[in-house]
Order: sequence, then C-alpha cells, then structure tokens
Amino acid sequence: MRVLLIKTSSLGDVIHTLPALTDAARAIPGITFDWVVEEGFAEIPTWHPAVGKVLPVAIRRWRQNLWQTFKSGEWRRFKQSVRANKYDLVIDAQGLLKSAWLTRYVRAPVAGFDRQSAREPLAARFYSRRLAVARGQHAVERLRQLFAVALGYDLPKGLGDYGLSIEKLVELPRRQPFVLFLHGTTWDTKHWPEAYWRELAERVGHHGLEVKLPWGNPAEKARAERIASGFPHAQVLPKLNLAGVAKVLAAAQACVAVDTGLGHLAAALDVPTISLFGPTNVGLTGAYGKSQVHLASDFPCAPCLQKKCTYQPTARDQQRFDLKREWPLCFTRVNPERVASRLSTLLLAEELR
Repeated sequence: MRVLLIKTSSLGDVIHTLPALTDAARAIPGITFDWVVEEGFAEIPTWHPAVGKVLPVAIRRWRQNLWQTFKSGEWRRFKQSVRANKYDLVIDAQGLLKSAWLTRYVRAPVAGFDRQSAREPLAARFYSRRLAVARGQHAVERLRQLFAVALGYDLPKGLGDYGLSIEKLVELPRRQPFVLFLHGTTWDTKHWPEAYWRELAERVGHHGLEVKLPWGNPAEKARAERIASGFPHAQVLPKLNLAGVAKVLAAAQACVAVDTGLGHLAAALDVPTISLFGPTNVGLTGAYGKSQVHLASDFPCAPCLQKKCTYQPTARDQQRFDLKREWPLCFTRVNPERVASRLSTLLLAEELR
C-alpha cells in the first residue's frame, strides 16, 4: 500500500507525525509513505523507515513571490512529482487550507479531519473522507487516531513510538557530560528570560557540566552569545543543519528547552529534557516521550496562547520583579531555581537507570 502524507510544517508538527507512521507500519506490513513537507524540514521524514520519497514544498517562500514561483517552474515541477506516482490514499494530517489545496493535484481518495476536528474547518471540503478526531488531546495522539481510522487498524495502546533509529542517525556515543540549552523559539512570549538562562548556566557549571547552545539565525546567535558570555563552561555551537543538531542532541546528557520544535526533536531522540511553558498549553503540545519533564507556569493568565503579552503588571508585581529582565512574568513561576532542582533530579534518575 502506498500513501501520500501531507504535513508540511512546522518542525514540531512534523515530528508529532512520526509515531502515527510507526503505528501504521506495524499494523500494515509493506505500507510506504511519500511525504509532502516544507523544504526546511525535508531531512526529518528520511529518518523514518516507513517513508519512501520526500516531496519538498516551499509554500512559505513561494508566497513571497508568486510570479517567480510560476516563472521558475517550481510549482509545475511539484505538481508533476505528486502526479508521477499512483497512491492508494492521501492523508492530509495538517487540516489547513494550504495543505488541503495540495491534495487537488493527486488522483487518489483523500482523508482528513472533518469540520469539527480540523484547525481550519473549510479544509474538510477538499476531502472525500472526513474523519472525526476529538479535540483537546495531545497533537501526537490526535494524529495517531487519524491514521488508525483512515487506514483501518486498531489504535495501539500505550505511548507512541517515533520509530527513529537513533544509533544509525547520529553515529555518535550517547550521553556526554553537557546540557543543551534550546533557547530559540518563534513567539516573543515563549522566550524564557535571558537572565534566567544565565543563572541556570551558572548553576549547571557548579555541577561540573558543560553548557552548549545551538542557534538558527542571527538573533538566536546573538542571544546564545549573551547567555554564554563570561562562562568558560558554556559554548555557542557553530551553525548546524537539522541533522547536525540531532547529533548534538542525541549526545547530550540532558536538555532544557522552551516550547520549540527542537524540544520535540529532543523527545523524538529520547533525550531527557526539561521543557518550559508559559503561554502555551502542555496538554496539547508538550514534548511527547520518555524522560520528558514539563514545567508549566501557573500564573493567573497562563496559558494565554498569545504571541504578544498583554498582561498589565500590578503594583505588587513591580515591587517583586524586574520587569525588564523577567518578562513575560508568567515565567517567574518557572524560575531558574525550580528548573535547576528538577534538572538535578532528572540527571540523577538517568544515572540510576
């Protein structure tokens, strides 16, 4: 059986899809998935043994210059690539209009979320099979259910398996004495304060561990350099692609992460990780896997699910906190002392395994 999977972005969403592939491959011997994914994440599907071909798209880039996209022939070549193979089924695991639109170019039945289940209800109009999957669940479990219903097998019990061959992927010894700080994220409100990162780096150094900081753009590099400044045990890594980051991740003794795609990659690679949540909901998008610890704020307005903080500090807040160095204030409930304590417990538990 050959299935075309459409799950284009983002990094965390792509990683969340992997356990569903593992379920399907175990339930249906010989099934193969071709995967339509954003070009920046095209490496990830190649790490799963059930994936045959990866069909990159560049919707984000194409939107910026539609005329050049058509003129260059990129759009035509993409349509040719999805039409070149015969599929038994298409699964749109994104549930957005942009992903549903891509299904128009495939000559096969299309399964996806129904109106009540999809993130954008209008996307369901493009599907020949509209499947109900309850909201309010973790994204991984929703995708596992979608695949099980679409492909007609019983959903396996227990925690989903990302299905990655870590040893083959990383080709490195596991668990070296360093902690990786995954400090980069998209929303302003999801950033843990830099002053907190620096205090945590100092505490990690007292345990005789190194700190390593990856980065993906100039702003993240500058932040990493500020966090590491003055700490001889802290290292800002060179620019790495996803495979390079995966190799470093898999070798780390532990990670500390904000709500970011790389935190989900750490979970997929079975790396012990402390994930820090302020405005976002742990139950829906928390790092999914073994040895994953979530520290979520219990600030009155959390989780607000807002990209910009609209909280108005009280007079007491202004007395207790440094509003320039500890913003957004929801993270004051997830302070460095609390994170360092849980990190020590996590590291001890790993040593005793």
